[in-house]
Amino acid sequence: MKKKLDFNDKGRHLLVIMIIVCITLMLTGLTLPRVKGPAKAAAGFVVTPFQNGINEIGKWFTGLFSGFQNVRRLTEENEELRAQIDELTQKNNELVQNQSELTRLEELYQIDKKYSEYSKVAAEVISKDPGNWYSTFVVNRGTRDGIAADMNVLGQGGLIGIVTEVGENWAEVRSIIDDESNVSAMAANTSEPCVVTGNLLLMDSGKIEFKGLRDSDNEVTEGTSIVTSNISDKYLTGLLIGYVSEISLDSNNLTKSGTIIPAADFRNLREVLIITELKQTKEG
Repeated sequence: MKKKLDFNDKGRHLLVIMIIVCITLMLTGLTLPRVKGPAKAAAGFVVTPFQNGINEIGKWFTGLFSGFQNVRRLTEENEELRAQIDELTQKNNELVQNQSELTRLEELYQIDKKYSEYSKVAAEVISKDPGNWYSTFVVNRGTRDGIAADMNVLGQGGLIGIVTEVGENWAEVRSIIDDESNVSAMAANTSEPCVVTGNLLLMDSGKIEFKGLRDSDNEVTEGTSIVTSNISDKYLTGLLIGYVSEISLDSNNLTKSGTIIPAADFRNLREVLIITELKQTKEG
């Protein structure tokens, strides 16, 4: 217990001595300018390093404080830049979407001009079948817009399909690529008839089928346009279906079959044109 008291006493004495030394050095620093001769030199030898140390410590704290301020300023600037980048990214995405929509509408406008002899109603696709392709889908036009079953539907590129069911403000469309679709068609350059059938399995390679084409003079080749036939009971004449990609002679040596690349994009349908005239009425 006595040793502990002695140790505490020594600590107190050391603290008091240090305080006295510090006060002495401070007072010496204040009076140093008025001291002359050897005393000034001796005092300067002791006090000057102490003051220099204090100054360096002050500079270090000043630099540290400035560093904290710089970090805070840079953090704020970084947050502002991030906000600007997010805003620019959003605007860029909007521009890309607007450009994509503009391109689609321009293509639809070209189709409208190409078949200007028909009256049409524009419609938006609001739902589709669960597959990858728009084999069947629903649009936001119906009987109140003059839409009826068996009306032909056009899209970017050419023929899309035909209206199969109608409500007051909606209509269901079966496209020409659907497995249940059969279209009376013909080669545009010879008017020889054939039948175009939908095939969703084959459509995974971007094609559908045609069969029963008579082409004894071999005038139908790769790239030949296939259009709707005048003998079709539902499809108006001359609507572009697609282009021949493959053709071969059937086993009967009389007709040919092959594949067609559809003119329309059946993976990304957004807007369509519905021809508001029926085949029986228009060409009857």
